[in-house]
Amino acid sequence: MDLVLDLLATVSRWSRSNLSEIALALVGCLLVLFGADFKSWVEQRLGAIAGALRVPLMALLCMVGSGAALIYATPWIVRGLSQFNNYSLAPVLLVVLVLIGVVADRR
Repeated sequence: MDLVLDLLATVSRWSRSNLSEIALALVGCLLVLFGADFKSWVEQRLGAIAGALRVPLMALLCMVGSGAALIYATPWIVRGLSQFNNYSLAPVLLVVLVLIGVVADRR
């Protein structure tokens, strides 16, 4: 049992030192998974605009939306993940990784 707890603490300490990169990767995965839904929602809203304006506006909104998500959501995820202690951070990250995999598999 001590070996498992020591492994959890070691992996959690390593994860904590790389938490900003892990959070950025999580946001990137979520953008890949749900980006098509966001794009279709924006396309529905811009459906009445002429094609010459719709294409650049669509590109601009997707670029700004994705950039804002990467810039502003990453610190929130870092703050949320930093609340876990050294025995629970690694299991939480493992569960999040599995959940993202399940969602990706179902899509």
